[in-house]
Amino acid sequence: MKRKLFIGLISGTSIDGVDCALIAFENNKLELVATHFEETTISLKESILKLTTDIDISLNLFGKTHVAVGEAFANAVLNLLKKTDVNSEDITAIGSHGQTVWHSPSGENPFTIQIGDPNTIAQHTGITTVADFRQRDIVLGGQGAPLAPLLHKELFFHAQVDRAIINIGGMANLTALARDGKCFAYDTGPGNVLMDHWVNKHKEKRYDLDGNWGASGKCNTNLLNCLLEEPYFKLKPPKSTGRELFNERWLNSKLQEYGKTIEPNDLQATLSFFTATSIANALKDFCCNSEVYICGGGTHNKLLMQNIKDLVPDSQISTTQKLGVDPDWVEAITFAWLAKQTVEGRTVSTCEFTGALKPAILGGIYKK
Repeated sequence: MKRKLFIGLISGTSIDGVDCALIAFENNKLELVATHFEETTISLKESILKLTTDIDISLNLFGKTHVAVGEAFANAVLNLLKKTDVNSEDITAIGSHGQTVWHSPSGENPFTIQIGDPNTIAQHTGITTVADFRQRDIVLGGQGAPLAPLLHKELFFHAQVDRAIINIGGMANLTALARDGKCFAYDTGPGNVLMDHWVNKHKEKRYDLDGNWGASGKCNTNLLNCLLEEPYFKLKPPKSTGRELFNERWLNSKLQEYGKTIEPNDLQATLSFFTATSIANALKDFCCNSEVYICGGGTHNKLLMQNIKDLVPDSQISTTQKLGVDPDWVEAITFAWLAKQTVEGRTVSTCEFTGALKPAILGGIYKK
């Protein structure tokens, strides 16, 4: 089988930048060839945040930001190609997740919106682009998310052991891969999103490096219990969530409900424990005695990782690096893999992960 090259693109809920991964497929094997991270400018991040947190938005802002994100994605691709001396003609397709700005998978006329104009990406890069992977799943009755479990199953399933894959980005999600082939997935709740918001507000930093600021504080158990009363945690999977729920307004409402002042570093410690506890509860409910592998930006937060290990002492917890896949690039790889399935006309089954009624070809193809 001829070696084929694909590129995967994603900007996650943290809105810190564009992950761009060059993937080679040959004889049904996948190789991570090269990577590039394109940091999101402060002005673009502010525009995206307005779209994700304001219920009433300007269509002018939406349209301009949609194209600007597309340009940022295209620039990431061009910079990756420049680093690797690979020509655009050598790339079969780009798989672009885009930037989620709103996710509403239930109720009347459910929908999900990922911006990052694929026309712009295809035109600026000269590469066929596959995008809008989530809405078809929602039309079929699914949650539209998470989709990374498709790759988790492809790469990490093992017939002799039960495994759980935890992705910690802005949100966190769990993929359960039972040895008997029964699999499921869902968003467990916030990953880094609330911690990133809080450290940015008080320290003007994009994230809490190594969790050091949180480690300087002490978890407030009463406030933690208040945060954990969020009804989302009581919903049964399949389920998914995002910034439309877990955001600054949500956190402020919980602090108001708690009704007491708390030192900023103590709140950061509490938020770390909050994310860790929501993940640990999911593991205890569904993945007892599983091997646990973590990927995503949260793997760099030493405090968060230690909190998870402390809360799930009976599980062996590692990152996906132990399975041979860099934890920083699992999601970008996912969308390169999905683009390959789409351009080859293959259906994928998200039924066990999102609740979709049947398999489908996901994404639209924008020819170069």
